[in-house]
Amino acid sequence: MQTCFTNQTFFCMETNQPNSALFDENQSIQFIREMIEVSHKKLKNDGILFILWGWISFITYFMEYLSGIIAHTNHISQIKGFATIALPILGLIYTIFYIYRQNRKVTTYIGISLRYVWGALFVAMVLINLIQFNVLHKIIFELQHPIFMVLIAFAITITGGILRHKLIMAGGIVFGILAYVCSYLPLQQQLLVESIAWLIAFIIPGHILYSKRKN
Repeated sequence: MQTCFTNQTFFCMETNQPNSALFDENQSIQFIREMIEVSHKKLKNDGILFILWGWISFITYFMEYLSGIIAHTNHISQIKGFATIALPILGLIYTIFYIYRQNRKVTTYIGISLRYVWGALFVAMVLINLIQFNVLHKIIFELQHPIFMVLIAFAITITGGILRHKLIMAGGIVFGILAYVCSYLPLQQQLLVESIAWLIAFIIPGHILYSKRKN
């Protein structure tokens, strides 16, 4: 009797393990799907950040491009210089406020991962400038712009991949292609191409995402 009981127990363990593993696997897949779904819904609201930084960057680079081809007064130059500094600062303040407010509502593992991606992007851009200055003893902006665009394209594509969002991934790919195009152009033309890249990869997807936030 004792041996039989042991064998029965062993048999039960053998038959139950696959079902348990299958159940755990299904649970994990369902959990991942739920996280992605929550992140998709949150991303529609976060489309405002795409719009915000898309327009800030587009205006900044396009103004720089226009200033190189159109004669303007000192007063216009002062306004442009102020806008170039003020817009990113205001955008950063709003972004910090927005993230703080969203953290009080919902925080997902995917959302936290994406913050690491974009935080690492910022650190990488700073390090590239420091390395370039240490090696060349100056910043070559004709080189800086394409390299920065490649990093941004990488971050956009990773974001789209994590969220399984084809529109964002497509924007990242286009951003990367335009970065390569910039490597053939002088700085003045790079500014125009980069402003177009921000329009395609940030402003347009941002407006599309934000328009679907109530769906």
